[in-house]
Amino acid sequence: MQTLEKLPVTVITGFLGSGKTTLISHLLRNPGGRRLAVVVNEFGEVGVDGDILRGCALPDCPEENIVELANGCICCTVADDFIPTIEALMKLDPRPDHILIETSGLALPKPLLKAFDWPAIRSQITVDGVIALADADAVASGRFAPDVAAVDRQREADDSLDHETPLSEVFEDQIACADIVLLTKPDLAGAEGIARARAVIAAEAPRALPVIEVAEGVVDPRIILGLGAAAENDLDARPSHHDGHDDHEHEDFESVVIDLPEIADPAALAARIEALAREQNILRVKGYAAVAGKPMRLLVQAVGARVRHQYDRPWGANELRHGRLVVIAEHDDIDAEAIRAMLLPSQVG
Repeated sequence: MQTLEKLPVTVITGFLGSGKTTLISHLLRNPGGRRLAVVVNEFGEVGVDGDILRGCALPDCPEENIVELANGCICCTVADDFIPTIEALMKLDPRPDHILIETSGLALPKPLLKAFDWPAIRSQITVDGVIALADADAVASGRFAPDVAAVDRQREADDSLDHETPLSEVFEDQIACADIVLLTKPDLAGAEGIARARAVIAAEAPRALPVIEVAEGVVDPRIILGLGAAAENDLDARPSHHDGHDDHEHEDFESVVIDLPEIADPAALAARIEALAREQNILRVKGYAAVAGKPMRLLVQAVGARVRHQYDRPWGANELRHGRLVVIAEHDDIDAEAIRAMLLPSQVG
């Protein structure tokens, strides 16, 4: 009996708004001859990235090859969600040539790598590589920590203080686990910002890492797929702030899901999101909206007060025309009622 080769899996990690979904959308359209499958792990009970990716599914990656897990971190729900999902993808006919896993922006990648050692799948799959996406402008300006200057002052005053913040730990763990770093949105950072971001990444990386500038997710799949890293067997070279911990929690972050009625003015919605980010220290907003009189769905993405929106696909004939936004902030900054009040005033619809 012929034994199938191990199915390669690429883990795509990165901070909130770094461009993971954009990258995967590009790979689905440019798979380099591979049949791809995708697992999307959203933070919060309701996700939107899976829906975005299904909208660009092609014959070599039909909708059944794209699975969304929105019930929590997949490394925390291995037996219930992750293993059955991987097993189901491996049973597809035709069998995928490669699986992409988009982690939540809040996820630590190393615990996920450990999940690949589960007996049910460890002889059948291998982690081909870990790709970390880093927003050049955000990294250059230190926005992965709430106030980098204040943290540095505390550190200088008292070395015994725990000066790391949850956001910085997430960023550092993602870089430490990576095989390649994609530096995204380089046009927004400029030459000086890119240089600063590269310096930050080099300082955090435990070993020399390739760092590639990528705009709009466009990268040759030969560069990031087929690495053969077998990362599940290389954990010691990928240090984490949480090494030695039996588990981890995501209680530092919370999300609020907002269902939007049809809107009249995309610019007005973007302005409200910008104001919300400034007033409540919102980290990330992502989702979609229905615009009155427009046949296309409006895709909305925001990192802090930086908001982007574009029409991505037509509404389906039987699809309910309504919007949905996921708002993510640190635990102490989330105020669900205030968020709803800002995003759902009477003049939005």
